[in-house]
Amino acid sequence: MKSLIEPVGINLLAPLPDARAAEAVATLLTRPGLRIERIVSRGQASPPGFWYDQEEGEWVLLLAGAARLRFADEPGPRSLRPGDWIDIAPHRRHRIDWTDPTTPTVWLAIFYQ
Repeated sequence: MKSLIEPVGINLLAPLPDARAAEAVATLLTRPGLRIERIVSRGQASPPGFWYDQEEGEWVLLLAGAARLRFADEPGPRSLRPGDWIDIAPHRRHRIDWTDPTTPTVWLAIFYQ
């Protein structure tokens, strides 16, 4: 008899890598035109003057922690807290202004074509 219970994958929130020295990126799934990553930040931000300008779209969900995300075409940063999500169009320039240095900030990022 086949089991109705699917195998359990990793937990996105435990255990978390130590991201104090550097942001930790784990690729969870890749398919043609699709990549899913868990990103753990702890106090990291984009370097001064740096803007992401990606070929692919990115749907991102903040799972834990706090962050400020800035878009080149907006006057100020957006504050993000757990549960907040945003869909970033290809080539929409953006940067991370701040992530909480006292606790891990956990992102689920889905990159798509």
